[in-house]
Amino acid sequence: MEITGRIVKDASVFKLKENREVVNFTIAVNDSYKSKESTELKKIVTYINCSYWVSSKSAKWLKKGALVELFGRIGLNVYIGSDSEAHGALTFHTSHIKILAFAKDEKQTPQVSKGAKASSEKEPDDLPF
Repeated sequence: MEITGRIVKDASVFKLKENREVVNFTIAVNDSYKSKESTELKKIVTYINCSYWVSSKSAKWLKKGALVELFGRIGLNVYIGSDSEAHGALTFHTSHIKILAFAKDEKQTPQVSKGAKASSEKEPDDLPF
C-alpha cells in the first residue's frame, strides 16, 4: 500500500529489547469532497501513526512539515481505554520512505530584508547545472 502525507511531529526513536529500534511518527493525510446536496467543499484530515523498523538513522530527516510517500501495510490497534470503551487507531507499518519535500528548518533560514531580497531577485540563481 502507498500513502502520502505530511509529518505532524518530529519522529522519535524507541529502543526495544535485543538492541532493536523503531522510528515512530504520525502523518496527516488531507482529502476533500463535495456532497450531492451542497457545492461547498468539505475537507477531512486523517492522522495515521507510522512505524519504521528498517533504520533508525532516518529519524533525523523525518521532521514536522516534511511531505513523505510511504510504502508498507496498514494495521489497526484496538484497545480498551481508561473509560472502559473500545478504541482503535490506524498504524502504518512502513517498509520504504520517500521524502518528497523536506521540512523547512527555521533555524537555518536566513532572514532577508526587503532591500536585500529585491537585489538578489535580479541576479541569476547560482545553480550547479
